[in-house]
Amino acid sequence: MDLYLVGYLMCMWLSSSRVLGGYPIWWSLALGQQYSSIGSQPILCGSIPGLVPKQLRFCRNYIEIMPSVAEGVKLGIQECQHQFRGRRWNCTTIKDNLAIFGPVLDKATRESAFVHAIASAGVAFAVTRSCAEGTSTMCGCDSHHKGPPGEGWKWGGCSEDAEFGVLVSREFADARENRPDARSAMNRHNNEAGRMTILENMHLRCKCHGLSGSCEVKTCWWAQPDFRLLGDYLKDKYDSASEMAVEKHRESRGWVETLRAKYAFFKHPTERDLVYYEGSPNFCEPNPETGSFGTRDRVCNVSSHGIEGCDLLCCGRGHNTRTEKRKEKCHCIFHWCCYVSCQECVRVYDVHTCK
Repeated sequence: MDLYLVGYLMCMWLSSSRVLGGYPIWWSLALGQQYSSIGSQPILCGSIPGLVPKQLRFCRNYIEIMPSVAEGVKLGIQECQHQFRGRRWNCTTIKDNLAIFGPVLDKATRESAFVHAIASAGVAFAVTRSCAEGTSTMCGCDSHHKGPPGEGWKWGGCSEDAEFGVLVSREFADARENRPDARSAMNRHNNEAGRMTILENMHLRCKCHGLSGSCEVKTCWWAQPDFRLLGDYLKDKYDSASEMAVEKHRESRGWVETLRAKYAFFKHPTERDLVYYEGSPNFCEPNPETGSFGTRDRVCNVSSHGIEGCDLLCCGRGHNTRTEKRKEKCHCIFHWCCYVSCQECVRVYDVHTCK
Protein backbone atom coordinates (compact mmCIF):
# COMPACT_ATOMS: atom_id res chain seq x y z
CA MET A 1 0.00 0.00 0.00
CA ASP A 2 1.16 3.56 -0.60
CA LEU A 3 0.10 6.22 1.87
CA TYR A 4 0.62 8.96 -0.68
CA LEU A 5 -1.79 7.30 -3.07
CA VAL A 6 -4.41 7.01 -0.38
CA GLY A 7 -4.08 10.68 0.38
CA TYR A 8 -4.64 11.57 -3.25
CA LEU A 9 -7.89 9.69 -3.78
CA MET A 10 -9.29 10.70 -0.43
CA CYS A 11 -9.45 14.34 -1.48
CA MET A 12 -10.73 13.33 -4.91
CA TRP A 13 -13.52 11.58 -3.05
CA LEU A 14 -14.39 14.25 -0.48
CA SER A 15 -12.38 17.42 -0.72
CA SER A 16 -14.75 19.24 1.58
CA SER A 17 -14.17 16.86 4.49
CA ARG A 18 -11.32 16.97 6.99
CA VAL A 19 -8.37 15.42 5.20
CA LEU A 20 -7.35 12.53 7.04
CA GLY A 21 -0.06 10.61 7.69
CA GLY A 22 3.92 8.24 6.54
CA TYR A 23 5.47 5.23 5.20
CA PRO A 24 4.67 5.27 1.52
CA ILE A 25 1.79 2.88 1.03
CA TRP A 26 -1.34 3.65 -1.01
CA TRP A 27 -2.74 6.47 1.11
CA SER A 28 -2.54 9.20 -1.50
CA LEU A 29 -5.89 7.77 -2.54
CA ALA A 30 -7.13 10.06 0.19
CA LEU A 31 -5.79 13.36 -1.10
CA GLY A 32 -5.44 15.33 -4.31
CA GLN A 33 -6.73 18.84 -4.93
CA GLN A 34 -7.61 18.47 -8.62
CA TYR A 35 -11.10 17.11 -8.11
CA SER A 36 -14.00 18.17 -5.94
CA SER A 37 -15.51 14.70 -6.08
CA ILE A 38 -15.02 11.47 -7.93
CA GLY A 39 -18.64 11.46 -8.98
CA SER A 40 -18.39 14.69 -10.99
CA GLN A 41 -14.89 14.35 -12.45
CA PRO A 42 -13.07 11.53 -14.23
CA ILE A 43 -10.33 9.63 -12.44
CA LEU A 44 -7.08 10.05 -14.34
CA CYS A 45 -5.06 7.04 -13.23
CA GLY A 46 -1.88 8.40 -14.77
CA SER A 47 -2.10 11.55 -12.63
CA ILE A 48 -2.21 9.68 -9.29
CA PRO A 49 1.27 9.98 -7.74
CA GLY A 50 3.20 6.94 -6.59
CA LEU A 51 1.41 4.19 -8.51
CA VAL A 52 3.58 1.22 -9.40
CA PRO A 53 2.88 -0.33 -12.84
CA LYS A 54 0.67 -3.08 -11.40
CA GLN A 55 -1.48 -0.52 -9.57
CA LEU A 56 -1.70 1.66 -12.66
CA ARG A 57 -2.97 -1.30 -14.71
CA PHE A 58 -5.43 -2.13 -11.96
CA CYS A 59 -6.72 1.43 -11.84
CA ARG A 60 -7.28 1.50 -15.60
CA ASN A 61 -8.89 -1.93 -15.76
CA TYR A 62 -11.10 -1.39 -12.72
CA ILE A 63 -11.74 2.34 -12.96
CA GLU A 64 -15.39 1.73 -12.09
CA ILE A 65 -14.63 0.56 -8.56
CA MET A 66 -11.89 3.06 -7.71
CA PRO A 67 -14.40 5.34 -5.91
CA SER A 68 -15.19 2.39 -3.63
CA VAL A 69 -11.48 1.90 -2.98
CA ALA A 70 -11.22 5.54 -1.91
CA GLU A 71 -14.35 5.23 0.23
CA GLY A 72 -12.84 2.18 1.94
CA VAL A 73 -9.70 4.10 2.79
CA LYS A 74 -11.79 6.88 4.30
CA LEU A 75 -13.76 4.31 6.28
CA GLY A 76 -10.54 2.80 7.64
CA ILE A 77 -9.15 6.16 8.72
CA GLN A 78 -12.38 7.15 10.45
CA GLU A 79 -12.43 3.85 12.32
CA CYS A 80 -8.78 4.30 13.32
CA GLN A 81 -9.62 7.71 14.78
CA HIS A 82 -12.56 6.24 16.68
CA GLN A 83 -10.57 3.34 18.13
CA PHE A 84 -7.66 5.56 19.26
CA ARG A 85 -9.67 8.59 20.36
CA GLY A 86 -8.57 8.15 23.97
CA ARG A 87 -4.95 7.14 23.30
CA ARG A 88 -1.82 9.26 23.30
CA TRP A 89 -1.58 8.58 19.56
CA ASN A 90 -5.09 9.20 18.29
CA CYS A 91 -4.57 8.44 14.60
CA THR A 92 -3.87 12.12 13.95
CA THR A 93 -3.86 13.12 10.31
CA ILE A 94 -2.31 16.09 8.55
CA LYS A 95 -4.30 18.32 6.25
CA ASP A 96 -3.00 19.12 2.76
CA ASN A 97 -0.16 16.61 2.99
CA LEU A 98 0.18 13.52 0.82
CA ALA A 99 1.82 11.80 3.79
CA ILE A 100 -1.43 12.03 5.70
CA PHE A 101 -0.07 10.51 8.93
CA GLY A 102 3.28 12.31 8.78
CA PRO A 103 6.36 10.27 9.82
CA VAL A 104 4.44 8.12 12.34
CA LEU A 105 4.16 5.23 9.91
CA ASP A 106 7.79 5.38 8.76
CA LYS A 107 8.61 2.91 11.53
CA ALA A 108 7.47 -0.71 11.67
CA THR A 109 5.43 -0.15 14.84
CA ARG A 110 2.12 -1.37 16.24
CA GLU A 111 0.52 1.80 14.90
CA SER A 112 1.70 1.03 11.36
CA ALA A 113 0.41 -2.53 11.74
CA PHE A 114 -3.06 -1.36 12.76
CA VAL A 115 -3.35 1.30 10.05
CA HIS A 116 -2.40 -1.19 7.31
CA ALA A 117 -4.87 -3.73 8.63
CA ILE A 118 -7.83 -1.38 9.08
CA ALA A 119 -7.30 0.32 5.71
CA SER A 120 -7.05 -2.98 3.85
CA ALA A 121 -10.20 -4.16 5.60
CA GLY A 122 -11.90 -0.88 4.75
CA VAL A 123 -11.18 -1.24 1.04
CA ALA A 124 -12.44 -4.84 0.97
CA PHE A 125 -15.53 -3.84 2.96
CA ALA A 126 -16.45 -0.84 0.80
CA VAL A 127 -15.92 -2.67 -2.50
CA THR A 128 -18.02 -5.61 -1.29
CA ARG A 129 -20.84 -3.31 -0.18
CA SER A 130 -20.72 -1.34 -3.43
CA CYS A 131 -21.04 -4.53 -5.46
CA ALA A 132 -24.05 -5.68 -3.44
CA GLU A 133 -25.71 -2.29 -3.93
CA GLY A 134 -25.36 -2.64 -7.69
CA THR A 135 -23.19 0.42 -8.26
CA SER A 136 -20.74 -1.49 -10.45
CA THR A 137 -21.37 -3.60 -13.54
CA MET A 138 -18.29 -5.77 -12.99
CA CYS A 139 -19.47 -7.33 -9.73
CA GLY A 140 -22.66 -8.11 -7.90
CA CYS A 141 -24.15 -10.59 -5.45
CA ASP A 142 -22.44 -13.79 -4.38
CA SER A 143 -24.10 -16.92 -5.74
CA HIS A 144 -21.22 -19.37 -5.38
CA HIS A 145 -21.20 -20.41 -1.71
CA LYS A 146 -24.81 -20.46 -0.65
CA GLY A 147 -25.27 -24.12 0.20
CA PRO A 148 -28.63 -25.63 1.18
CA PRO A 149 -31.06 -23.46 3.14
CA GLY A 150 -31.70 -24.15 6.80
CA GLU A 151 -34.89 -25.11 8.59
CA GLY A 152 -37.54 -22.42 8.43
CA TRP A 153 -35.81 -20.18 5.93
CA LYS A 154 -34.71 -19.99 2.31
CA TRP A 155 -32.09 -18.13 0.38
CA GLY A 156 -33.05 -14.68 -0.85
CA GLY A 157 -31.82 -11.13 -1.07
CA CYS A 158 -28.28 -10.33 -2.17
CA SER A 159 -25.44 -12.18 -0.50
CA GLU A 160 -22.41 -9.91 -0.30
CA ASP A 161 -19.44 -11.18 -2.28
CA ALA A 162 -16.72 -10.55 0.29
CA GLU A 163 -14.24 -12.71 -1.58
CA PHE A 164 -14.33 -10.28 -4.50
CA GLY A 165 -13.79 -7.32 -2.18
CA VAL A 166 -10.87 -9.10 -0.53
CA LEU A 167 -9.41 -9.88 -3.96
CA VAL A 168 -9.59 -6.22 -4.99
CA SER A 169 -7.94 -5.11 -1.74
CA ARG A 170 -5.22 -7.74 -2.09
CA GLU A 171 -4.45 -7.00 -5.73
CA PHE A 172 -4.31 -3.23 -5.25
CA ALA A 173 -2.99 -2.76 -1.72
CA ASP A 174 -0.31 -5.45 -1.86
CA ALA A 175 1.01 -4.47 -5.29
CA ARG A 176 3.77 -2.34 -3.76
CA GLU A 177 4.78 -4.87 -1.13
CA ASN A 178 6.96 -7.02 -3.38
CA ARG A 179 10.36 -6.06 -2.02
CA PRO A 180 12.42 -8.76 -0.29
CA ASP A 181 12.69 -6.74 2.93
CA ALA A 182 11.18 -7.04 6.38
CA ARG A 183 8.86 -4.04 6.01
CA SER A 184 7.17 -5.45 2.93
CA ALA A 185 6.75 -8.78 4.72
CA MET A 186 5.19 -7.00 7.71
CA ASN A 187 2.86 -4.92 5.54
CA ARG A 188 1.67 -7.92 3.56
CA HIS A 189 0.96 -9.85 6.76
CA ASN A 190 -1.00 -7.03 8.39
CA ASN A 191 -2.90 -6.22 5.20
CA GLU A 192 -4.07 -9.82 5.03
CA ALA A 193 -4.90 -9.93 8.74
CA GLY A 194 -7.24 -6.98 8.20
CA ARG A 195 -8.98 -8.64 5.28
CA MET A 196 -9.34 -11.95 7.14
CA THR A 197 -11.52 -10.25 9.75
CA ILE A 198 -14.23 -9.74 7.12
CA LEU A 199 -14.23 -13.31 5.79
CA GLU A 200 -14.29 -14.78 9.29
CA ASN A 201 -17.15 -12.59 10.47
CA MET A 202 -19.59 -13.03 7.58
CA HIS A 203 -23.00 -13.95 8.94
CA LEU A 204 -26.54 -14.71 7.88
CA ARG A 205 -28.91 -11.77 7.82
CA CYS A 206 -32.59 -12.59 7.53
CA LYS A 207 -35.87 -10.85 6.79
CA CYS A 208 -39.38 -12.00 7.69
CA HIS A 209 -42.24 -11.91 5.19
CA GLY A 210 -45.92 -12.27 6.00
CA LEU A 211 -48.93 -10.46 7.34
CA SER A 212 -48.16 -8.21 10.32
CA GLY A 213 -44.62 -9.53 10.49
CA SER A 214 -45.80 -13.09 11.06
CA CYS A 215 -42.61 -14.44 9.48
CA GLU A 216 -44.46 -17.03 7.42
CA VAL A 217 -41.50 -16.93 5.08
CA LYS A 218 -37.98 -15.98 6.08
CA THR A 219 -35.30 -15.21 3.51
CA CYS A 220 -31.62 -14.98 4.41
CA TRP A 221 -28.40 -13.89 2.76
CA TRP A 222 -24.72 -13.61 3.65
CA ALA A 223 -23.78 -10.17 4.98
CA GLN A 224 -20.67 -8.43 6.21
CA PRO A 225 -20.45 -7.50 9.89
CA ASP A 226 -20.77 -3.91 11.01
CA PHE A 227 -17.42 -2.21 10.37
CA ARG A 228 -17.26 -1.10 14.01
CA LEU A 229 -17.08 -4.78 15.00
CA LEU A 230 -14.08 -5.20 12.69
CA GLY A 231 -12.46 -2.12 14.22
CA ASP A 232 -13.00 -3.45 17.74
CA TYR A 233 -11.49 -6.81 16.72
CA LEU A 234 -8.42 -5.26 15.11
CA LYS A 235 -7.96 -2.92 18.08
CA ASP A 236 -7.74 -6.03 20.31
CA LYS A 237 -5.18 -7.41 17.86
CA TYR A 238 -3.22 -4.14 18.15
CA ASP A 239 -3.09 -4.50 21.93
CA SER A 240 -1.85 -8.11 21.62
CA ALA A 241 0.36 -7.60 18.54
CA SER A 242 3.39 -9.88 18.21
CA GLU A 243 6.87 -8.37 18.26
CA MET A 244 9.04 -9.89 15.56
CA ALA A 245 12.76 -10.17 14.83
CA VAL A 246 14.22 -9.64 11.38
CA GLU A 247 16.25 -12.45 9.85
CA LYS A 248 18.34 -12.10 6.71
CA HIS A 249 19.26 -15.03 4.52
CA ARG A 250 20.40 -15.60 0.96
CA GLU A 251 18.16 -17.02 -1.74
CA SER A 252 18.58 -17.41 -5.49
CA ARG A 253 17.32 -13.86 -5.99
CA GLY A 254 19.73 -12.43 -3.40
CA TRP A 255 19.41 -11.41 0.24
CA VAL A 256 15.89 -11.75 1.65
CA GLU A 257 14.56 -10.52 4.98
CA THR A 258 11.92 -12.51 6.83
CA LEU A 259 10.21 -12.19 10.20
CA ARG A 260 10.13 -14.59 13.13
CA ALA A 261 8.70 -14.27 16.62
CA LYS A 262 11.21 -12.40 18.79
CA TYR A 263 10.42 -14.37 21.93
CA ALA A 264 10.30 -18.15 21.60
CA PHE A 265 8.23 -18.59 24.75
CA PHE A 266 5.31 -16.63 23.21
CA LYS A 267 2.83 -18.18 20.84
CA HIS A 268 3.86 -17.76 17.22
CA PRO A 269 1.53 -15.24 15.53
CA THR A 270 -1.15 -16.60 13.24
CA GLU A 271 -2.28 -15.03 9.99
CA ARG A 272 -5.00 -13.24 11.99
CA ASP A 273 -2.55 -11.49 14.36
CA LEU A 274 -0.85 -8.15 13.82
CA VAL A 275 2.96 -8.05 13.79
CA TYR A 276 5.59 -5.34 14.22
CA TYR A 277 9.34 -5.18 14.84
CA GLU A 278 10.11 -1.62 16.00
CA GLY A 279 9.07 0.11 19.22
CA SER A 280 6.67 3.05 19.28
CA PRO A 281 7.50 6.51 20.63
CA ASN A 282 5.59 7.43 23.78
CA PHE A 283 3.73 10.24 21.97
CA CYS A 284 3.85 12.40 25.10
CA GLU A 285 5.78 15.30 23.63
CA PRO A 286 5.74 16.87 20.15
CA ASN A 287 8.49 15.45 17.97
CA PRO A 288 8.60 16.24 14.23
CA GLU A 289 11.02 13.36 13.60
CA THR A 290 8.64 10.71 14.93
CA GLY A 291 5.46 12.53 13.93
CA SER A 292 4.26 12.80 17.53
CA PHE A 293 1.97 15.75 18.23
CA GLY A 294 2.18 15.25 21.98
CA THR A 295 -0.84 15.32 24.29
CA ARG A 296 -0.89 18.94 25.42
CA ASP A 297 -4.41 20.41 25.36
CA ARG A 298 -5.97 16.98 24.78
CA VAL A 299 -9.23 16.42 26.67
CA CYS A 300 -8.81 13.75 29.35
CA ASN A 301 -11.14 11.84 31.66
CA VAL A 302 -10.39 12.85 35.24
CA SER A 303 -12.35 9.95 36.72
CA SER A 304 -10.68 7.21 34.66
CA HIS A 305 -7.60 5.19 35.62
CA GLY A 306 -7.23 3.94 32.04
CA ILE A 307 -5.10 5.30 29.20
CA GLU A 308 -7.72 8.00 28.51
CA GLY A 309 -7.48 9.21 32.11
CA CYS A 310 -5.69 12.44 32.93
CA ASP A 311 -2.81 10.68 34.74
CA LEU A 312 -1.76 8.52 31.79
CA LEU A 313 -2.89 10.62 28.83
CA CYS A 314 -1.14 13.69 30.22
CA CYS A 315 2.06 11.69 30.85
CA GLY A 316 2.28 12.89 34.47
CA ARG A 317 2.29 16.61 33.58
CA GLY A 318 -1.04 17.26 35.25
CA HIS A 319 -4.13 18.82 33.76
CA ASN A 320 -6.09 22.05 33.63
CA THR A 321 -9.80 22.36 34.35
CA ARG A 322 -12.18 24.90 32.86
CA THR A 323 -15.96 25.24 32.86
CA GLU A 324 -17.90 25.16 29.64
CA LYS A 325 -21.54 26.11 29.04
CA ARG A 326 -23.45 23.97 26.55
CA LYS A 327 -26.94 24.39 25.16
CA GLU A 328 -28.92 21.16 25.23
CA LYS A 329 -32.47 20.04 24.66
CA CYS A 330 -34.33 19.30 27.87
CA HIS A 331 -37.80 18.77 29.35
CA CYS A 332 -38.93 17.04 26.19
CA ILE A 333 -42.61 16.14 25.88
CA PHE A 334 -44.23 13.75 23.43
CA HIS A 335 -47.47 15.10 21.92
CA TRP A 336 -50.14 12.86 20.41
CA CYS A 337 -49.81 12.55 17.51
CA CYS A 338 -46.95 12.71 16.72
CA TYR A 339 -44.21 15.10 17.59
CA VAL A 340 -41.83 15.96 20.43
CA SER A 341 -41.31 19.44 21.83
CA CYS A 342 -38.28 20.36 23.91
CA GLN A 343 -36.98 23.33 25.83
CA GLU A 344 -33.42 24.53 25.57
CA CYS A 345 -31.33 24.39 28.72
CA VAL A 346 -27.84 25.67 29.48
CA ARG A 347 -25.72 23.23 31.43
CA VAL A 348 -22.24 23.78 32.86
CA TYR A 349 -19.58 21.08 32.46
CA ASP A 350 -16.02 20.72 33.72
CA VAL A 351 -13.56 20.13 30.88
CA HIS A 352 -10.15 18.73 31.73
CA THR A 353 -7.20 19.16 29.36
CA CYS A 354 -3.58 18.04 29.59
CA LYS A 355 -0.95 20.58 30.59
